[in-house]
Amino acid sequence: MLMELKVDRFLQELASDSPAPGGGSVAALSAALGAALVAMVCRLTIDKPKYADVREQLQGIMSQADDLRQKFSGLVESDTEAFNAVMSAFRLPRETEDQKRERSSAIQQATRRATEVPLEVLSLSARLLEISRVVAEKGNVNSVSDAGVAAEMARGAARGATLNVMINLGSLKDEVFVAGVRQRLSEIAAEVNELYDSVSRMVEDKVT
Repeated sequence: MLMELKVDRFLQELASDSPAPGGGSVAALSAALGAALVAMVCRLTIDKPKYADVREQLQGIMSQADDLRQKFSGLVESDTEAFNAVMSAFRLPRETEDQKRERSSAIQQATRRATEVPLEVLSLSARLLEISRVVAEKGNVNSVSDAGVAAEMARGAARGATLNVMINLGSLKDEVFVAGVRQRLSEIAAEVNELYDSVSRMVEDKVT
């Protein structure tokens, strides 16, 4: 399990000549780090008398951040598993016509899954940006830079996940699915950009 490795060992695996884990898992990990930061800011806020009026709200945000962290951690594993499934499909025999058809179908199924995983990372990254904005606005002002870093991690995860979705779309034959995913990419990208700009301006205003 990738998420059970020590950080140095994970980095060694990432730097090796194996294509997995790769950019998709890194995108999910970036988002998991961002979610952990949001939870940290909440925990550094909720017990302070100065922030009593937002305690209940930030307790809810903290719970969401912890939940997102767990989901992103799972997606680190899922992305590598999905990529390995694609590689396994390509290694299937193709000597007979039946084998060719089975191999082609397996490749399409595996590639679709390899598209769905980063698409989920992207969608959840937008949610992470939403709660990053809340903690940037209402969290402990001494930790506002951490809220900003959380937003940076979320945006990086979103952009990385988008690249991993796009590289797989070119291999898919299901035109309806591809068109739907492209539309979803466009919608989430607009949301991510708007949220990121909002958090970034808020954080910069507070730290300067």
